[in-house]
Amino acid sequence: MSEIYMAPDGEPRCKWAGSAPDFLRYHDTEWGYPVGDDTRLFEKVCLESFQSGLSWRTILDKRENFRAAFVGFDYRKVAEFGDEDVARLLQDAGIVRHRGKITAVINNAARAIELEAEAGSLAGFFWSFEPDPKTLPPPQTQTTSPESIALSKELKKRGWKFVGPTTCFAFMQAMGLINDHAEGCTCRARAEQARAEFTRPQIKE
Repeated sequence: MSEIYMAPDGEPRCKWAGSAPDFLRYHDTEWGYPVGDDTRLFEKVCLESFQSGLSWRTILDKRENFRAAFVGFDYRKVAEFGDEDVARLLQDAGIVRHRGKITAVINNAARAIELEAEAGSLAGFFWSFEPDPKTLPPPQTQTTSPESIALSKELKKRGWKFVGPTTCFAFMQAMGLINDHAEGCTCRARAEQARAEFTRPQIKE
């Protein structure tokens, strides 16, 4: 099967970009481009954890609802959520009403505050797991990697929930820690240029 989808503009994209109406815009403007903003990184970890067992289309369709429900994924605010908030979220039809995943977001918000204090920023911590591009296999041929396994292990050691190696790998793909756009995809070179111009956040000494 071809890894390439010919979009309506006549330009080739990753095959998955043509599988749902909203995927093309997400693919072209977000997926694989480097992110150094702590809130966006936290949001993506949370949304990937909600995706576990579901499709990304389901999560993307509900993303604005998730943002509203979790106050823009401001982890300082989410960390203060209590039992009443959990009850409210379990009644919110606009999101995925899974108690374990909801409570994991609240737990992970508190852990994010701790991680920020430890590393200086979430971005510095996450980007310390960026692999050497020369070691990567062909694009979209794996669902975990040594780096995603290591990231998962370190997050779990710090008390994070729903952050398995597959979830961490999907996070790394989406946030530009690797360029996993298919060979031939018109966005691969764009993502690579963005990565070349991106200033890597550092862990504080």
